[in-house]
Amino acid sequence: MAATRKTTKKAGKKSVAKKAAPGKKAPAKATAKKPAIKPAIPPRKQPETLRLRSVSIGLTVNDVERSIAWYRDILGFVVLDEWKHEGKRLGATMRCGAVHISLGQDDWKKGRDRLKGEGIRIYGRTVQDVDRLAAVIKAHGGVLTHDPKTESWGERDFGILDPDGFKITISTGA
Repeated sequence: MAATRKTTKKAGKKSVAKKAAPGKKAPAKATAKKPAIKPAIPPRKQPETLRLRSVSIGLTVNDVERSIAWYRDILGFVVLDEWKHEGKRLGATMRCGAVHISLGQDDWKKGRDRLKGEGIRIYGRTVQDVDRLAAVIKAHGGVLTHDPKTESWGERDFGILDPDGFKITISTGA
């Protein structure tokens, strides 16, 4: 049986009732919707602020081969890219999770006695068990500056020093 229509007049308005064909749902009543009002967007402050998606670190090191081996063998970084000059490796970009570190050989133009790592600490966060990570790092020859401990703000962390004195803290957190 085909759908039927019934038209009635009420107070000068037409009303249409529809019957559905067998096995089909009746159409829903149409309701008038008010257009959505968008909230006003506040004007941007100029100049626009910086919006970074990631940060990478570049470290100048005393012995690039030793540093590459340390970040690879002690912390577990992998070499993504390296740059050479006349067959000698001058640096590398390494990755561990979503973090990139570039290590570059010092050219000694600022003197051979220049201290590295002073005034900087690298913080890394992980969802891994930091106690287990600290044990693995120790087992691979890493020396911790402090064993895993729970800080007053609730995160658990440990510290380590790279061959040039760059301080690294690895903690729990998302």
